[in-house]
Amino acid sequence: MLSRQAQARQLDAADPLAARRQAFHLPADTIYLDGNSLGPMPFAARDALRVTAETEWAEGLIGSWNHADWIGLPQRVGARIAPLIGAEADDVICTDGTSLNLFKVLAMALAQRPARHRVLSERGNFPTDLYVAEQAIAQAGHRQQLVCVDAPSELDALIDDDLAVLVLTHVDYRSGAMHDLAALTARAQAAGALVVWDLAHSAGAVPLGLRAANVDFAVGCGYKYLNGGPGAPAFVYAHPRFHDRIAQPLAAWFAHAEQFAFEPRFRAQTDMRAFLSGTPSVLAMRALEAALTVWDGIDWVEMRAKSVALGELFIDAVTERCAGHALTLASPPAAAQRGSQVAFRHPQAYGVMQALIDHGVIGDMRAPDILRFGFAPLYTRYLDVVNAAEILGQVLDEARHEAPAYQRRAQVT
Repeated sequence: MLSRQAQARQLDAADPLAARRQAFHLPADTIYLDGNSLGPMPFAARDALRVTAETEWAEGLIGSWNHADWIGLPQRVGARIAPLIGAEADDVICTDGTSLNLFKVLAMALAQRPARHRVLSERGNFPTDLYVAEQAIAQAGHRQQLVCVDAPSELDALIDDDLAVLVLTHVDYRSGAMHDLAALTARAQAAGALVVWDLAHSAGAVPLGLRAANVDFAVGCGYKYLNGGPGAPAFVYAHPRFHDRIAQPLAAWFAHAEQFAFEPRFRAQTDMRAFLSGTPSVLAMRALEAALTVWDGIDWVEMRAKSVALGELFIDAVTERCAGHALTLASPPAAAQRGSQVAFRHPQAYGVMQALIDHGVIGDMRAPDILRFGFAPLYTRYLDVVNAAEILGQVLDEARHEAPAYQRRAQVT
């Protein structure tokens, strides 16, 4: 019988996506399983930054707003993101950060349901989303309140004619558990509510069909699976039925109908540009725009098939190799209910992850006890996940994670 490593090499040799790995700068002797936190650098992004800095900025100066079409970047980048989330080019705009964009769409959604009193989410949602929801509700002034459930199974009972907005993260940032986006959207809309999805751990990781599911609004970031670089700009999706009536609280001169008329009073754009605020970071936009070229010609059936296969292989390998070491699966066991990540619980998760990183396996830890591993089919190999499981086993066998050096907490975990 072939060893797991030999089986993994066979899978890599037959992988239709294998050549995509060459598009990324990946350090030697490193197994990178943290693309769900920060994607690695595509060479195209590096080259675009060089051209933008050395030619468009250094030589073109301010003329590059026109000559290099810097002014069109939010729409161009949005149009590149659109097919990755099942949207049309005019449905998406690239702007600001995920938190700011969530505030914009929540404020708009709340204003359209002023007589309803409940905003529904999950207590385990990414905390920033809950903070933003609280602030949006407080500033809306419609006597609405945020209600959070402890488990997805509790959502349905609270979707009724008093629900204003359902706001959820599609793929849970800790466990990787994935909601049924289409079913929940239909259920909430049938009750007359609006739906806002956070796609931070979905976009570029799993197939999405926002238009097909009739989704109202969605937001997502550019630096995880989209590989746009640290702090890359985020995006907003809105269904076309909202495009001619976008009213958001952070509108500024880039959202003005005639930006360079410099009128003293605001008039909004009548398309997705109404979600813009101030001047975008051109360097960040250009890096993301170039990074998105790695998705050209991608077959999402192949992407999802590989994502599932990587996750299944990792779970099997860790379960076998690390038996007896207090590891428990924190992700749903059924692949159809997971995004493109797998999480395990361990009582000393921080030390375990620090030891793994020191031994060349980069994942991350989420408090209090989650070991989180992301799989990006564009560059993650089957051999990577098998070797990562083996190294995890060695760390636990020899209790390397208990070393004092791995107990000192860094600011970023």
